[in-house]
Amino acid sequence: MDSLTETPAPPAGPEGQVTALYQAHATGLVRLAMLMLGDQGAAEDVVQDAFLGLYRRWNGLNDPARAIAYTRSSVLNGCRDVLRRRSRKVPAALLEPNAASAEAHVLLAEEHREVLAALRRLPGRQREAVVLRHCLGLPEGEVAQAMGVSRGTVKSATHRGLAALARILKEAQ
Repeated sequence: MDSLTETPAPPAGPEGQVTALYQAHATGLVRLAMLMLGDQGAAEDVVQDAFLGLYRRWNGLNDPARAIAYTRSSVLNGCRDVLRRRSRKVPAALLEPNAASAEAHVLLAEEHREVLAALRRLPGRQREAVVLRHCLGLPEGEVAQAMGVSRGTVKSATHRGLAALARILKEAQ
């Protein structure tokens, strides 16, 4: 066996399992949180907290195969908490995305800024439904589970959110 060509298998147990999930999904979850929050640092913090929670609760999971769905829900809840805290501290009109890092600069390229600003103007449930359904491409059932609502609620929130986005973007032109 050539040690240069082999990749070591992740260690067994919660550490290895959570590490493997983190390596496979952290970037996408940071993008999700970034879309919700508009702040790279806060997005990374929320994702880190979600994976920490997953690690702490690993042995209590009913179905470890659903761990990423649990983590996605945890990221959404973390984003809700951050937005709730922000709304108490700073008026929503003053919130602007923090584009200091290179990754944030790529994510918030000029052609996307208007869409991101419009997304942040949507009510929370509509924003979550649109982001999960259309930005991440999740099926309605997974969106419903992540949001803790029915599929019908996902459908109506997505429809209303897309209509509101169209109106907001049209007004901005």
